[in-house]
Amino acid sequence: MLSIQNVTHTYPNGVQALKGVTLTIEKGMFGLLGPNGAGKSSLMRSIATLQQPTQGAVSFDGIDVLEEPMALRRVLGYLPQDFGVYPRGSAYHLLDHLAVLKGFSDRRERKNIVDHLLAETNLYGVRHKRVATFSGGMRRRFGIAQALIGDPKLIIVDEPTAGLDPEERNRFHNLLAEIGEDRVVLLSTHIIEDVTELCASMAILAAGRVLVQGKPAELIQRLNGRVWTKHIDKSEKSRIEHAFHVISSHLFAGRTLVRVIAADRPGPDFDPAEANLADVYFSALKGEQSRARQAV
Repeated sequence: MLSIQNVTHTYPNGVQALKGVTLTIEKGMFGLLGPNGAGKSSLMRSIATLQQPTQGAVSFDGIDVLEEPMALRRVLGYLPQDFGVYPRGSAYHLLDHLAVLKGFSDRRERKNIVDHLLAETNLYGVRHKRVATFSGGMRRRFGIAQALIGDPKLIIVDEPTAGLDPEERNRFHNLLAEIGEDRVVLLSTHIIEDVTELCASMAILAAGRVLVQGKPAELIQRLNGRVWTKHIDKSEKSRIEHAFHVISSHLFAGRTLVRVIAADRPGPDFDPAEANLADVYFSALKGEQSRARQAV
């Protein structure tokens, strides 16, 4: 179990990236959902011992992460949002080198480990190609392979599917689902579908705060019967947003489709809609924006 208690972090320039984040994360896939700039990467880096938070406590299976960073690193696999590779190194050579750094000194054992990881991430056929020539999706799969060296018990992946095409994203989802069955996997993303499709539990982070946490299905259930839609002309948008609790809007067939939260039908021309995780997400963000405006 990963426990995060009241973690706050302020950078030297005065930016407060995290504001009392508290989460308890059990075995399985946990989604940390939030917009860019929400503080997700700051939290990931704090958990991964890459930075010391200003205050708070982090523990994992009895390890005090902030006091015993080396103990955590022995059971940690980390895929950051951006990671570099040696430009001339092949996938096999780089994984072998990283396995040495992880403490695997026996050559035969390393070969078995590297071959297995390359096969698991569907990269065995290109193991002798330079990673610098890989597509974005192949590089993300290579990143997961290096994160799995040593069979870590805690895996952190930061924005893993950003920029991937639909086919590669689906392949990556399948891979994450497989590795998340028997360990804690913390998935940080701003892509709602990643959490919908992969995670049994989640939290929404914005402006450095946890806004909502729970199981996606239960969070969606709370909004059932309270989501309404209406097609409007662009000229009506300002009036509708002023009159109703609009959580999202987008163009559909040349007109604007708004989604509104209300206990009862807002008007005769509003249609009931089935709630989804996007409604949970946008509703939480709208609430945070409203809170911030009132605080000014």
